Amino acid sequence: MSVNQQRIAAFDEDLRKVFQVQSLKIEDESHLHAGHAGAASGGGHFRLEMTSPDFKGLNLVARHRAVYAALNRHIPKEIHALTIIALAPDEVAS
Repeated sequence: MSVNQQRIAAFDEDLRKVFQVQSLKIEDESHLHAGHAGAASGGGHFRLEMTSPDFKGLNLVARHRAVYAALNRHIPKEIHALTIIALAPDEVAS
C-alpha cells in the first residue's frame, strides 16, 4: 500500500469513527496543485464526498466543521487542502 493509500485509509477510518457513513469517496487531487507553495509541507489536496444522516439539519459550515474536527490529527501535515461535499441521505439525487 502506497503512502497515499495509507493516508486515505486513515482518513476513512477516522471519519467512520465519528459519522454513520452511508457513502464515502476520498480522492487525492494533489497532482492538480503541483508546485503550489502551500503544499510544500508535504500535505496533499483531497476531495471528500460523504453521505451521512449525521448531516441532517446542519448547515454547510457546521458540516465542514464536523468533518475538519474528525480529521484534525491529519491537518496540516497530511491534509493541506480539503474539498468537502457532505450530504444528508435525503439530499442525494437518485
